[in-house]
Amino acid sequence: MATPSIVRFGLAVKSARSVLQFCPNGTVAYESVAISSSDYSNLAFFEQFAAAAYCPLNNRDNAGGTKITCPAGNCPLVESNDVISVYEFENSLKTDVTGYVAIDNTRALTVLAFRGSQSVRNFVTDANFPARQTDICPSCTAHAGFWDSWVEARPGVMAALKTAAASHPNNRVAIVGHSLGGAIADLAAAEIRKSGVTADLYTYGAPRIAGATLSNFITNQNMGGNFRVTHKDDPVPRLPPIVLGFVHISPEYYISSPNDVVPTANDITKYTGAVNLLGNSGNNPLNIDLSAHGWYFNAISACGGSDFEFKK
Repeated sequence: MATPSIVRFGLAVKSARSVLQFCPNGTVAYESVAISSSDYSNLAFFEQFAAAAYCPLNNRDNAGGTKITCPAGNCPLVESNDVISVYEFENSLKTDVTGYVAIDNTRALTVLAFRGSQSVRNFVTDANFPARQTDICPSCTAHAGFWDSWVEARPGVMAALKTAAASHPNNRVAIVGHSLGGAIADLAAAEIRKSGVTADLYTYGAPRIAGATLSNFITNQNMGGNFRVTHKDDPVPRLPPIVLGFVHISPEYYISSPNDVVPTANDITKYTGAVNLLGNSGNNPLNIDLSAHGWYFNAISACGGSDFEFKK
């Protein structure tokens, strides 16, 4: 009898042929490698900046000056450092894009963090699937809702990063986000790198954002590392569907451990390719676990609570 891993690989190969009918420019890949201890530490650390973006005290639409904290207790590594916001934003008119820019004086970092879906306008943004032309690169289209979110955030974010670079010129820049926040982080990273800034990108449970042209552009910018983290049976990274022409940036860091358990380095596998069918997308599409979407090293969205924002 064939082993599950062999069966899964065979299904992936069969699926890859189908995928290429809809996404001929996507790169299907099956390479997998174990992750290093330093990568593991960074994945766990920057996840907590993404978690902090859900905390209302960190995104109050002001000039900053707030110590980044998480009342839910899910960002202790961030709280133990000297991390102060320099720009906070929320409640944009169309998409309610929300997040902050902060300086980590302990680790010499400038961090841009985007919150995931928490309001009615966020969920409307998620559902705005049609592709829209961007100004990031020629013929580069993106999910219209995600692009609109970045365009709304862009003026304030770019100005804040410019100010932060002037006062902290030696800081490393990192861009983080979970879910919708990860999708916006992808687009922000593309533009920030295009401006000449080296920036590392850490996303958790992010959906697909674009067709192969833009996704491959981001993958190949070589202006900072890409760390796209997924969790077993999290349904969000499988959206929008590949059949609509959407693919991911590469590589993927796939967490195979169950919910409510802190993953170890042995639970995380790195896969390459814009269309990779051995990580999150290689699981049975009927296995949908919404709790997996909320568990990345810890309860990443716990600070947002269970109530959606019906405002403003």
